[in-house]
Amino acid sequence: MNDTVLAPGRVAVITGAASGIGLAAAMHFASLGMRLVLADTDEAGLEKALTAMAAKTNAASGVIAMPTDVGRREDVIRLRDRAYDAFGEVGLLMNNAGREGGGDIFGEAGRWEDILGTNLAGVINGVQVFGPAMIAQGTPGAIINTGSKQGITCPPGDTAYNVSKAGVKVVTEALAHELRTRKDCRVTAHLLVPGFTFTGLTRVRVAQKPPAAWTPEQVVEFMVEKLAQGDFYIICPDNDVTRDLDNARVIWAAMDITENRPPLSRWHPDYAPAFAAFLAERGL
Repeated sequence: MNDTVLAPGRVAVITGAASGIGLAAAMHFASLGMRLVLADTDEAGLEKALTAMAAKTNAASGVIAMPTDVGRREDVIRLRDRAYDAFGEVGLLMNNAGREGGGDIFGEAGRWEDILGTNLAGVINGVQVFGPAMIAQGTPGAIINTGSKQGITCPPGDTAYNVSKAGVKVVTEALAHELRTRKDCRVTAHLLVPGFTFTGLTRVRVAQKPPAAWTPEQVVEFMVEKLAQGDFYIICPDNDVTRDLDNARVIWAAMDITENRPPLSRWHPDYAPAFAAFLAERGL
C-alpha cells in the first residue's frame, strides 16, 4: 500500500493533528512528499504544527490547516470540501482526534457526551463523510482509525473511554468488511491501536516521558511498517508490553465469555492466580 497511498503528491487528511500521534504522522507523511490537511480543535496548536513542518520539511506549500470539531458533522463536511477544493483528492484519512478518559460508569453525563462525541462520533463522521468520496475516486486509498487497547480489554474505571474505543473497533471492522466486498473498491481500512505513548494526553499526568512509553514517532514508524504489510489490526507494543503479552490479555478477555467467568476477571481478585498461571503457560 505504501507505494500508492503513502506517495509523493498524494493527500493525507489527519484529525487531531496539532500534537501527539497526529502531528508525528503529519511530519512523517510530509517527509514523503505528501500534501496534507491538518484538523484539530486547537487552533494555536495547528499554527505551531505548520511552523514545525515548515522548519523540518519542504512541504509547507502543500499543507493546509483547518480548525475542526470532529464531533460536529458539519465541521467534517467543511473539512472534506476544503480538502477536495484544495487538492482534488484524498488518498489517506486518519481519524485520530480523541479525548482522554475519565468517565466512570456513574460519571458526569457531560463528560460522557464529550468523550463519545469526539472519540466515537468523530470517527463515524469521518468515515461517513470522507469514505464515499474516497471510494468514488477509484484510486488506492486508506482510512486509519485510532483505537485503543482499552477498547479491546476494557479495564475498569475508565468506562466512557473504553466504550468509545470499543465502538471505534466495531466501526472499523465493519468498514473493512464493507470496503472489501464492494466491487472495484480500492480503499482499505485499518485500526491503529497504540500502546503506552507519551502524548499531550499523557503529559497531563506526567511531565517527562516514562521509560515504558513509546514516542509518537515510534508509533507512526510501526504503523507505516504494518500498513506496508497490509495489516488491519495495527497493535503497537511499548517498552514494557510485548505483542505476546497483548495477545494473551486479549485471549483472556474473550475467554471470560467462553469460560463463563465474571466480566473483567483479569481484575477480579478471585481469578488473579488463574490469570498468572495463564501467562506463565505462555512464558510471560
